[in-house]
Amino acid sequence: MVLKKGDIAPEFETVDSNLKPKRLRDYRGSKVVLAFFPGAFTGVCTKEMCNFRDSMQNFNKFNAKVVGISVDQPFSLAQFGKENGLNFDLLSDHTREISRMYGGLHNDFAGAKNLTASKRSVFVLDKDGKIIYDWVSENPGVEPNYKEIETTLQK
Repeated sequence: MVLKKGDIAPEFETVDSNLKPKRLRDYRGSKVVLAFFPGAFTGVCTKEMCNFRDSMQNFNKFNAKVVGISVDQPFSLAQFGKENGLNFDLLSDHTREISRMYGGLHNDFAGAKNLTASKRSVFVLDKDGKIIYDWVSENPGVEPNYKEIETTLQK
């Protein structure tokens, strides 16, 4: 199933970097930016998550929450968030089910056999959970268009 603008975002449940249970419905009532990234501590992913961190003032103006999601373990995500001063939730898709439902997975990531990683993708949800923006990259080295995301949130 390919998710696209106009679809209702599928519910999920996982844990955050502090091992607290998190569900998509926990964010209802706010706009949500679901930012899937291949791996903590990699160059492009660090840059992307730091761009979201640096834009939080704008996201707050739009009553939007940013949620970073990767297949990394919660412990790695906790350290990644701490080292980069990330001021939003990081969720562990350790089962890879959330990534499969949304943007998909890279198999044999970075040439490593059987290493899977979330495809870099962004889904913006309205306060009721409807997808109002979708972007999925087949190339893990490509960052999202941050201006498009902010423009979507302004509407």
